[in-house]
Amino acid sequence: MTEMRRGARTVLVTGASSGIGRAAARLFAERGARVFGTSRSARPDDAGVEMLRLDVRREDSVRQCVEEVRARAGGIDILVNNAGVMLEGFAEETTPDEAETAFATNFFGTVRVTNAVLPGMRERRSGRIVNVGSLAAWVGEPGEGFYAASKAALARYSEALRQEVWHLGVGVVLVEPGAFTTDVLNAAKTAGAVIADYDGPRESAHRTLHRAMARGQDPRVAAEVIWKAATDRRPRGRYGAGREGFWVPRSKTLLPQRLFERLLRGAYRLPR
Repeated sequence: MTEMRRGARTVLVTGASSGIGRAAARLFAERGARVFGTSRSARPDDAGVEMLRLDVRREDSVRQCVEEVRARAGGIDILVNNAGVMLEGFAEETTPDEAETAFATNFFGTVRVTNAVLPGMRERRSGRIVNVGSLAAWVGEPGEGFYAASKAALARYSEALRQEVWHLGVGVVLVEPGAFTTDVLNAAKTAGAVIADYDGPRESAHRTLHRAMARGQDPRVAAEVIWKAATDRRPRGRYGAGREGFWVPRSKTLLPQRLFERLLRGAYRLPR
């Protein structure tokens, strides 16, 4: 499929200033959609993408953004909830307030935007919502436990919402990328506390994560998966994106738990 289906013309992509969000927004624009991208700070329009300011953590900002899109385009056919933040830090070193920063954007931010867009989709009895999660939702990886928790919450929310709005003609799909070369780690939040007992494992986990991201795939690969999730006539509930998209969920569900944990500790070079 090289063009948007008729009737699915207006797309809103949150977190479209860089990385996977930017690649997805550009791809939709290339293929004939009218695309609105968002960023927390003002940005110029980008390669056919009309950029708007949006802070998904604020109700007033979400309302203003969605109203602006409706005023310009009349409605939203496809919503891509991509805005997200990374939080690094071992669990005990992370305060509840710091953990809330991940949930405020990765989970509740998605909920806010979705709730603002859904009334229009319900009224028209059509629409597609693509929530961009993470393969981290499948694995409590050391050093990013609260990020993984926020994405796991997003996965279960997406699963429930999919069933709740199905009869209204609205499709909900979850896309879970693995490692891609984006600047997400450059903008990552880091837990402030330092506990000496974790010094070695923390450094090892940090190196492993950054090495994996540096070797990640082009964000355009994930954008193609988002495109497919948004345009498939009979979309699946979940799409994996990237090399890990197939084997991580299957390894977690098929391997014996002790073996999986042994492999995970080995991959992160943690003490045994």
